[in-house]
Amino acid sequence: MIMALFFKDKDQVVDWDTLISDIQSEKVYNPYCKSQDYYSVFKTIIISMLHGKEIVLVDSDFSDSELETLTGQTTFSSFNVDLDPLDPPIVSKSQLIKGLNATGEHWKVTLYTSGTTGIPKKVTHSYNSITRFVKYSKQNRDSVWGYAYNPTHMAGLQVFLQALMNGNSMVNLFHLSTEDIYREIEENQITHISATPTFYRLLLPYHKSFPSMQRITSGGEKFNERMSSQIGEVFPNAKINNVYASTEAGTLFASDNNDFTVKPEFEGLVKIEENELIIHKSLLGESEMKVDEWYPTGDIIDLISRNPLKFRFVSRKNEMINVGGYKVDPNEVEEYIRMIPGIKAARVFAKHNSVIGNLICCELVSEDSQLSEPDIRAFLQSRLQEFKIPRMFTFREKISTTRTGKTKRS
Repeated sequence: MIMALFFKDKDQVVDWDTLISDIQSEKVYNPYCKSQDYYSVFKTIIISMLHGKEIVLVDSDFSDSELETLTGQTTFSSFNVDLDPLDPPIVSKSQLIKGLNATGEHWKVTLYTSGTTGIPKKVTHSYNSITRFVKYSKQNRDSVWGYAYNPTHMAGLQVFLQALMNGNSMVNLFHLSTEDIYREIEENQITHISATPTFYRLLLPYHKSFPSMQRITSGGEKFNERMSSQIGEVFPNAKINNVYASTEAGTLFASDNNDFTVKPEFEGLVKIEENELIIHKSLLGESEMKVDEWYPTGDIIDLISRNPLKFRFVSRKNEMINVGGYKVDPNEVEEYIRMIPGIKAARVFAKHNSVIGNLICCELVSEDSQLSEPDIRAFLQSRLQEFKIPRMFTFREKISTTRTGKTKRS
């Protein structure tokens, strides 16, 4: 591995000297950043921070109609402005990081929610709210991050800033095959990965272990003990933790397992009503959403204790499927399906039905060519109520995911 590596993406390798040279030579800035090239996105974010300018991150696959709905524009070229030279010039990695810390307080970033249920919402964060959980330390200086998110979304931006502010290397793993991901981990001695449970499920189980990994972080979806155990077998030296975060609030809680404990500094700013997590508006970024004093997150939880406030994530409120008056949690159904030997991944979702409201459907990725639908039904019938068992099963080469790498529900 190149020790001066800033970012690697397949055949593209960029070191810190190249990054600094590219930043210094940039003469024009556009506050709207829409690109398929991750390095271009990272570079534009850094430039916006150094110059204290606001930036709007837009998914590269947004259609013209989506862009017009969200921003009022279908093209952003008219927003170009000239940049003044950096004073003093940035000539080293340490100077770059110092410069970012000095100008960060004037910086703002606008993101759009993933849009999995309706039109994406616009949310603006300050440097302080977006870096709430970024840790700076000598211990983190030699970290090598496996990058497994879209950089225009909250989770991807937070991983990028964690790596950037500690001067770390990043290796892109997003959308790679399982074998390619493990090859990159081994070749580059990756030490940290933060990703969705969907990402990890597609890696498991695996026949080999990778001792270089120091930390595995999961977020954005339900995480279970079975998955944690499998990850521990592949990455025996890694500390495994789970984070609770959203585009609206950034990262709020972290846990070593499924149980989140609210820290003292958040006391009085978090509460639970009818099994839904509610947070105070002071924890949110700036948004066009109408928010009263308290913001319902839409996350359904199991309350473990009130003092200290401790809970376990169950599901998204809008993911629950209504079947003939019964509520079905797709995460629960998927967990049982993934227990079947040979099943690598599963996606449970609803399909509208005029009689009972919804049919439960399932996409499967199987490593066993002999596994049949009757086999699956027989397994589930002894473990789930009949109304929870999918009516339709479809075998796929891969499951459908959202722009943020989560399992797609519709």
